[in-house]
Amino acid sequence: MTPRNGVRPAKPLDASDRERLLAGTHHDPHSLLGAHLVRGGVVFRVLRPYAESVTVLAKGLRAELHDDGDGFFSALLPLRKVPEYALQVGYEDTVVEFADPYRFLPALGELDLHLIGEGRHEELWHALGARPMTHQGVTGTRFTVWAPNARGVRVVGDFNYWDGTACAMRSLGACGVWELFVPGVGEGALYKFEITRPDGSRTLRADPMARRTEVPPANASVVTESHHVWHDETWMANRGARPVHEAPFSVYEVHLPSWRPGLTYRQLADQLPAYVKDLGFTHVELMPVAEHPFGGSWGYQVTGFYAPTARMGTPDDFRHLVDALHRAGIGVVMDWVPAHFPRDDWALAEFDGRPLYEHSDPARAAHPDWGTLEFDYGRKEVRNFLVANAVYWCEEFHIDGLRVDAVASMLYLDYSREHGEWSPNEHGGRENLDAVAFLQEMNATVYRRCPGVVTIAEESTAWDGVTRATHHVGPAGFGGLGFGLKWNMGWMHDSLGYVEHEPVHRKYHHDEMTFSMVYAYSENYVLPISHDEVVHGKRALVSKMPGDWWQQRANHRAYLGFMWAHPGKQLLFMGQEFAQGAEWSEGHGPDWWLLDPSYSAEGDHRGVRDLVRELNRVYAATPALWQRDTVPEGFSWVDGGAADDNVFAFLRFDADGAPLLAVSNFSPVVRHEYRLGVPPAVPAWTEVLNTDAARYGGGDIRNDDPVKPESVAAHGHRTSVQLTLPPLATVWLRPV
Repeated sequence: MTPRNGVRPAKPLDASDRERLLAGTHHDPHSLLGAHLVRGGVVFRVLRPYAESVTVLAKGLRAELHDDGDGFFSALLPLRKVPEYALQVGYEDTVVEFADPYRFLPALGELDLHLIGEGRHEELWHALGARPMTHQGVTGTRFTVWAPNARGVRVVGDFNYWDGTACAMRSLGACGVWELFVPGVGEGALYKFEITRPDGSRTLRADPMARRTEVPPANASVVTESHHVWHDETWMANRGARPVHEAPFSVYEVHLPSWRPGLTYRQLADQLPAYVKDLGFTHVELMPVAEHPFGGSWGYQVTGFYAPTARMGTPDDFRHLVDALHRAGIGVVMDWVPAHFPRDDWALAEFDGRPLYEHSDPARAAHPDWGTLEFDYGRKEVRNFLVANAVYWCEEFHIDGLRVDAVASMLYLDYSREHGEWSPNEHGGRENLDAVAFLQEMNATVYRRCPGVVTIAEESTAWDGVTRATHHVGPAGFGGLGFGLKWNMGWMHDSLGYVEHEPVHRKYHHDEMTFSMVYAYSENYVLPISHDEVVHGKRALVSKMPGDWWQQRANHRAYLGFMWAHPGKQLLFMGQEFAQGAEWSEGHGPDWWLLDPSYSAEGDHRGVRDLVRELNRVYAATPALWQRDTVPEGFSWVDGGAADDNVFAFLRFDADGAPLLAVSNFSPVVRHEYRLGVPPAVPAWTEVLNTDAARYGGGDIRNDDPVKPESVAAHGHRTSVQLTLPPLATVWLRPV
């Protein structure tokens, strides 16, 4: 066909359609733009602002379209069917050629739309967001976004000079999803969504499903695709071999940006796994890594729920770090924050002009403590967004555990609210039934889809059944929340309160150390000495301890020995493993200089770290300390009432009944020939750990020889041993 033969003007667009296309408020731009078979041929219509010419290119066809003004170009060509075609667009100083975005069928399937509408799309990240792909033989990126209240949505980015006029998206059915496949756009492209609100105003938003972002404070979303090749097959195949509550679980909590400030994910992969493995921790727990605009929030105010923070590298760089930890035999737990999100006007808040991710009731939406917004857990699409997000981190990044932040703030309608500031649920209670249902669904979904993953609740109240199965109804009428573990905030608060007292006063607070055993088996517990306990005037762990520097370190070591022997898993925040005296600051991280050999007190700090290494080594090798953590048969007091002595003595038992004897002396005096009742079946006991050993910085008062029981009744046993208890120390003994 010759260039101009048969090219006729197309029927003009209806004025309202033309206006809506220019304003970005047309719900179906594909019905007007692109190529359409009509009576007399095929109509081609293109909207390209600033273009001087537009030419249609196809096999045997080259036809220049008429300039209709305002960036519209059109023509009616005498064709019997719509060809596969491209557009050649001429601008003042350049000519570009590309496939027309409006000649493609939707790149999102009906099943995806159905599952999104039902709030049951467990792989939501495959359906929404920016997805590079080949569609109808053409490479590009499919953009999709959920914005049910929008009058129109356009995608803008560096590929269209941040002008979305030529990239209006179409609404797909009644589920509120908008879609556009943009040919030629690939990895690394920056983009946002320009949303026309119900009132006609516009807002520019980052993609809620973005899997990569710009480095803050920049906040555009980035098109990405993973190319990481995993090498952790052995780890992934074996991680679920033993239930976590019956396995050793010793956690090193890390704030990645400040552990070694300035390191990237890949540089961290060269240092963090070796450090954690050397100290014997079984897991790391990463404070939130999802993208957040303000570093001072430590990641707890998330704007990019599907994107690892770009501060330290790309998503594949983060995968590389997880892979390296797994290859070192270290599990990875990640803090996850589904309780709230910040109000930044480029993120989730009133995303499409109305409350969408947040609750529609302003009193329910506003988080009273942090100036943020609470999710609307009763909205199925929001619940789907969060449930799929939990699965996403586990499946896409091989995360082994999710520690869910601020669960208490989700569970109670009156959380941090005064009388009159909240409304009861349909039964007249204070429980947030929507949040309960969400947590149950999240846990059930993660455990079903991700074998070996553990979920952990940071829940600070006495809610019944946090770690109970979701189908087991408790006394309050609720099924369990379905978590695998729960932080024991009561133990943390009480035990720290005890050790902060001068030894002379500790006898009056003895029950603060024993009370935890009253409820120890009500849940599956983690004992947390976390970042929250060493900031904002609370002081570092060693600085909480009374006395001079020697006594502070001795108390610190004795406390860690007591903690590692107590039923429950352990968590210790970075810097506390070497008795850093200063509070943690995200600005500079741990005081590594304390371990510099040129520092005069370096040995004091290195000794505490050596103790942590030994605690983890003996712990991992002693099933009595973890195998029966969650059942009463795994624990027995020898003497929990020696308040005047500041002594605590108890036995731990493994599944075969083999015991370990743990004794803590929180007084600053040596106790000679201290008698403790022990099971008669053990012929002799040997000391396997002593926090007063010289190599840890102690006075080296030990029980060097095996200790044999005597036929002297004590503490309910017909046999007993006499021990030397070093001052401010914990000793562990096990059968010879």
